[in-house]
Amino acid sequence: MEEEEAAPECTDAMGSEAAAGDVAETEEVVVASEAEYSWPQLRFDLPPRRLYHFAGQFRSAAAAASASAGNFLKGVKWSPDGSSFLTSCDDNSLRLFYLPEEAYSTEAEHPAEAAVGGEDSYGASIQVNEGEPVYDFCWYPYMSVSDPATCVFATTSRDHPIHLWDATTGELRCTYRAYDAMDEITAALSISFNSTGTKLFAGYNKAIRVFDVHRPGRDFEQHSLLKGCEGPTGIISSISFSPHNGMLAVGSYSQTTAVYAESNMEPLYVLHGQLGGVTQVLFSKDGNYLYTGGRKDPYILCWDIRNTVDIVYKLYRSSDTTNQRIHFDIEPCGRHLATGGQDGMVHIYDLQGGQWVTAFQAAADTVNGFAFHPYLPLATTSSGHRRFGMEDEIEEELSLADGDTNT
Repeated sequence: MEEEEAAPECTDAMGSEAAAGDVAETEEVVVASEAEYSWPQLRFDLPPRRLYHFAGQFRSAAAAASASAGNFLKGVKWSPDGSSFLTSCDDNSLRLFYLPEEAYSTEAEHPAEAAVGGEDSYGASIQVNEGEPVYDFCWYPYMSVSDPATCVFATTSRDHPIHLWDATTGELRCTYRAYDAMDEITAALSISFNSTGTKLFAGYNKAIRVFDVHRPGRDFEQHSLLKGCEGPTGIISSISFSPHNGMLAVGSYSQTTAVYAESNMEPLYVLHGQLGGVTQVLFSKDGNYLYTGGRKDPYILCWDIRNTVDIVYKLYRSSDTTNQRIHFDIEPCGRHLATGGQDGMVHIYDLQGGQWVTAFQAAADTVNGFAFHPYLPLATTSSGHRRFGMEDEIEEELSLADGDTNT
């Protein structure tokens, strides 16, 4: 490939992508990059190169828990400063992986492509364990490794309050507790910091509770989302904040998405059209468009929040027979969206018109997580899903996974 001059802004190309290896019972997280690139020009016409690969430590965790237990990833998210990425697993743990120094170097200094089925590139720097399955997790939006006070992320799990964890030590910083009418702790199903990082929004059944980040404990504001037969009528599964216009979108398992004004939680729009319960909502970088994905729904829907009468376009992904959340992400320049699928493929679309750009095989298992790096030409994927079967069948699948084959 010929060397190209750096462009002043993002174009139709991508410098690198992330590809995940395959697993049967467990899954992998992978970071990948292209053979060559000129930042900030992004390219999609070249296949991605797998730089780092992680699988063994997830499998060993499952084996330590039970000989017949399977472990799989539920998602992966980059830290806002891009220094690390965080994974959530079915073993109720979250693992933090810091990027090595070589990841910031030039392409010629990058390591050789990581082999699928080989040893892990390196181990997790921090692991935190929850007592029950993790429903959601999110980073503090102004996290910077140079300021330890900001290095935190929040988690919510079944029958537990919201926990705020220290990303440098793995210690629990504080908790945010919501109580029901019986004065019992009720768990949030989704969480998100607002754009300024001062409030923590938590989704419940037909309600949003808002916590002041600087005042942990049981003090919160509660907003009912069911007003006059409008708004979500089920569990709030995802929350996303607009980067510019003071709005937030909430998706629910009632197949509806609602948009609210953050200042007073007044409903602005209610969007219908998802075939299954909404599992993710995400604003575009300019805040004018909203993208929603649903459970057992093969399409990501694009909405223009300035005119919500019709769907702008639909983006296909393979997810019509799985109950898993399939996460998607928009690259930092805001031009392209990438999503995984149950077929192990990652599809990339041009958001200006919804055209398909390219796709690559990231894993032989379900790719349930995809995330672009905040400023480097890197991305991560997570793969795997829960499987049921006899013990000898599970052992056979694990042996096949080691040989880069999936059943």
